[in-house]
Amino acid sequence: MSPAARSSRGSSALRFGRFAAMGTVAALILIAGVWASWGTAQHVMLTKGRERGTVEVARCEAGTCSGPYAPLSRGSQPRAEVRLERSVAVREGRTYTVVLKPGGVEGVRSGPAGVLYAWVPLGGALLLASVVVAGGLARTRAGWVMALSGAALLTAAFLVV
Repeated sequence: MSPAARSSRGSSALRFGRFAAMGTVAALILIAGVWASWGTAQHVMLTKGRERGTVEVARCEAGTCSGPYAPLSRGSQPRAEVRLERSVAVREGRTYTVVLKPGGVEGVRSGPAGVLYAWVPLGGALLLASVVVAGGLARTRAGWVMALSGAALLTAAFLVV
């Protein structure tokens, strides 16, 4: 076997190895983004049979905000206190439409703001994976599409929330 044939096989194996490794990293980043988002998004997007209502935020402390819950859906009961995750989008004195998680103690914002806020981790994952796709996989267009999609999702969430 000639040295040139060995060299071309070696470089092909290295290219395939790089492609496989970077593809795996990009896929893992995207899966982690979907996984992190789905924990909240499932409650906001699949509301059939869930309790829906409003929470007037009375106080915020240590990562959570809470207030009285007023039902909007049939079968839902008023509650003295429902907790929401504290974020820049939740302020004391404001009222938010929510979907209650099973158990009825924790709420998740509903509507367009809730859906976009739930998918924020995926937006970050798209931005991060775009660098891997564009740089590691040498797929520049796909990287740009992913980056712009992630930036659009994060921007929309910022504007709506």
